[in-house]
Amino acid sequence: MSGELEAIRARLAAAGDSGPDGTPEAVTLADVIATLRGRAYTLLLILLALPFITPIPLPGLSTPFGAAIAIIAFRLMLGQRPWLPEWLQKKRLPPGFFGRVFSVTEKVVRFLEKFLRPRPGLLTEQEWLRRAHALLIFVSALVLLLPLPVPFSNSFPAWTILLAAGGLLERDSRAIACAYAVAAAGVVFFVFLGGAVQEGFEALRAWWVNR
Repeated sequence: MSGELEAIRARLAAAGDSGPDGTPEAVTLADVIATLRGRAYTLLLILLALPFITPIPLPGLSTPFGAAIAIIAFRLMLGQRPWLPEWLQKKRLPPGFFGRVFSVTEKVVRFLEKFLRPRPGLLTEQEWLRRAHALLIFVSALVLLLPLPVPFSNSFPAWTILLAAGGLLERDSRAIACAYAVAAAGVVFFVFLGGAVQEGFEALRAWWVNR
């Protein structure tokens, strides 16, 4: 997808993410979808996942972004045409939001544009597997919806979505394999985190009982 994300960045700016005089203006998700054209909803998965790997605050946006990813993935999983309800399409984004996201994630965007390319294989050619990949994106979106104030808790599901959606977009079997590897690493991370939290509570309870 060489240059495609940068082209999207330019189209978003033209659509209003930066106004005609260069001043950022607010846009809605419907505006964003309109700028993405042919592969709109799969590209939207990538755009909505990018902010979750940045330090940019997402007040009031993390829930609608996660919900939008989950809805799109759920419909792909069922083999249905991607769609978003009107209340999500009308969600207004802060002025210049995607301009800031692209600036912060410039290295990630460049990596995706270089890495993602057509590499057909078993993972991309079987319809039931493509639906399984959509399920992976759906589950990852649900993790993003969890209010976990833990470093890196968003990174694993966000990278899983980026790679899986990019793999579906480009029919890139290697990207999809990497998405499952990142998801597996995320499971290990959360299991370790859960064990550490449990041990912490047990140590605190033992201290409280024996003090």
